[in-house]
Amino acid sequence: MGLKIGLTGGIGSGKSTVAAIFEVLGIPVYYADAAAKRLMNENAQIKALMVAHFGEQVYAAGVLNKTYLSEKIFSSPTQLALLNQLIHPLTIADANDWMSRQQAPYCIKEAALIFESHAEAHLDYIIGVQAPLETRIARVMKRDKISREKVLTIMEKQLNEEEKMKRCDMILVNDDETLLIPQVIALHEKLLSFVRH
Repeated sequence: MGLKIGLTGGIGSGKSTVAAIFEVLGIPVYYADAAAKRLMNENAQIKALMVAHFGEQVYAAGVLNKTYLSEKIFSSPTQLALLNQLIHPLTIADANDWMSRQQAPYCIKEAALIFESHAEAHLDYIIGVQAPLETRIARVMKRDKISREKVLTIMEKQLNEEEKMKRCDMILVNDDETLLIPQVIALHEKLLSFVRH
């Protein structure tokens, strides 16, 4: 098993774009968001807990009702905290299990809430993806077809961007001006050199 690398950044920073470049370089990537959704849909233990805490409507025909769940958690910090308490430990365990089976020199866990969920304890290094606030807002509005207010509400629930970047070991700048691919390739070479030593 190689190094375990975290990849994080606020919403709209371009984490998924960076993760895709690493995948092209042959590095396996675990997408925490997708994994959490999969676990909520497939894991019987989680499904039972979700129904117990959020009501029967949280699943429609056995599939997670994301609209219903979003409405529940975004209007209530308590409900959001509860969801995180249910999901984070299982996603962390799932990621650790997945990472332990990888054969690459290093693998990546892409997750918005690495520090918020205390997943950094399981990782060797954390890469932060940084982008200016206005760029991030514009990207999310375009991608998710939502209002600026809605984007700002989501951002408020994440760790402050500056604080998040301070805690990262390495930073990639994704501001639509600085070339991203050369930065990722340079970081890839650096991580490979860590593995070789």
